[in-house]
Amino acid sequence: MLNYPGRQFHYLLEITRALGSSLDLKEVLQRILETAAEILHGQVGILALRNRTGQLQVVAAYGFPQTLLPRFQPLLEDIPYDRTETGFRISREDVLERLRLVSEATHLNLRQVVAIPLALEDEFLGIIYIFRTSDRPFTVEEEYILRTFADHAAIAVRNARLYTELQLERNRLRTIIENSADGIMILDAECRVEVINRALSRMTGWPPERARGQMGGTVLHLENATGPDPCEKLRRGEVIREQIYREGDIIRPGHPRITVGVTYTPVFDDEGELQYIIVNVNDITRFREAEEMKSTFISVISHELKTPVALIKGYAATLRREDVQWDEETIREGLAIIEEEADRLTQLIDNLLDASRIQAGGLKLEMDEVNLKDLIERVVKGFRMQTAAHEIITDVPEDLPPVWGDRERIRQILSNLLSNAIKYSPRGGVIRVGAWAEGDYVTVYVADQGIGIPEEEQANLFDKFYRVDSSLRRRTQGAGLGLYLAKALVEAHGGRIWVHSKPGAGATFFFTLPIARSASETDEAD
Repeated sequence: MLNYPGRQFHYLLEITRALGSSLDLKEVLQRILETAAEILHGQVGILALRNRTGQLQVVAAYGFPQTLLPRFQPLLEDIPYDRTETGFRISREDVLERLRLVSEATHLNLRQVVAIPLALEDEFLGIIYIFRTSDRPFTVEEEYILRTFADHAAIAVRNARLYTELQLERNRLRTIIENSADGIMILDAECRVEVINRALSRMTGWPPERARGQMGGTVLHLENATGPDPCEKLRRGEVIREQIYREGDIIRPGHPRITVGVTYTPVFDDEGELQYIIVNVNDITRFREAEEMKSTFISVISHELKTPVALIKGYAATLRREDVQWDEETIREGLAIIEEEADRLTQLIDNLLDASRIQAGGLKLEMDEVNLKDLIERVVKGFRMQTAAHEIITDVPEDLPPVWGDRERIRQILSNLLSNAIKYSPRGGVIRVGAWAEGDYVTVYVADQGIGIPEEEQANLFDKFYRVDSSLRRRTQGAGLGLYLAKALVEAHGGRIWVHSKPGAGATFFFTLPIARSASETDEAD
């Protein structure tokens, strides 16, 4: 049988072990309360903590049924406590007065009580009560023992709070990492993957469970890389102290190339040893494409502007030569070429202006009813005079309803599609232009028998300055604005545009336009 100080030491040792082995706050506090009641020969006990609203709430109880717990409320409401130089003190007289109320309400015959506040530094956390059913009062030594148990309870509360805050921070950090739009990877000091988020998993094709433990360079393998590789530096025994930036391409079979900018940030412990490396991966494909587009724009526009200007200048200089007498036919042909190249130059400038208006959101349409059958016939007639190698056939029903749109912009859409059909059908053939009404829209199509468009290029076909990658492209004129403008104009009308094509089997472009309201109402009346 342990003596009194021995029992106290024994129980405190058990509680200390419990504090170190369990993170369950209620379990630890229940153990503290039960031990305190046992060592102090108390028959009943409660331990209450302040909740978020500042009210005391019982979290551990001993020696009575749970159904009686609400009847201890007088000991939990507005407990007066004083702050002293040694901590917090609770008025014994006030507690004894409340004890009589609780004893009558519970019928537990509670006759003595000791109340010790749970405090940590300057914060009042809660209170612990031990009750006796006998008249033997608690001694100063017993109050001291209970205060020791209360201190352990306060430590348990602090540990639980720290653990909760740590878990919250970990969960918050995990959520931020997982939901970041940029790729994030954390490497250990040997450059093995510890964490990889969803964004980087999508970029690389590596599932997180497979990526963990792999070398960082295996998971994030960069082609055409520029900048130093920190993992390679570490393998060579070099020390990295600052951020390292690299750029390169992630290339996966069957997937588009992704150009990324990668920032490696080393993190060190207090002794200066490398702990891990945080890797931020930004998808800069669009920025790289924008740079390439800018370069392409300058190259294409320079070429497209130089060609007509050179021809105009050449023919004008030739015709004005004073040492030659040109016949009338030669003069007409020269002037016709000058006029043709001037029109081409004007068209290019107009396309550039339209592209700028669309980019700035300043494109305006003059909407009215448009006889689409008549407009198609007029546009086709003009193109028939431009080519002898192609047969252009129209297939438009006589009862095609008028559409609601801007006549000149619709002409521009048709002209761009017909121009492309001729341009990319170098061997001639049949070009069909047709339309039909369905629901609230008229669908128009332009079909050719040209070189066709590879499936992988169709998604980018309507992008600004984009031209299909082929040998024919390099021999044909154009700035890559026709289809971009056609798409923007169709969508400005509330329609859509798409293409069906296979390499070597020609291409068919479709677009829709809304039927004019008056025509719809007339049809409904009929």
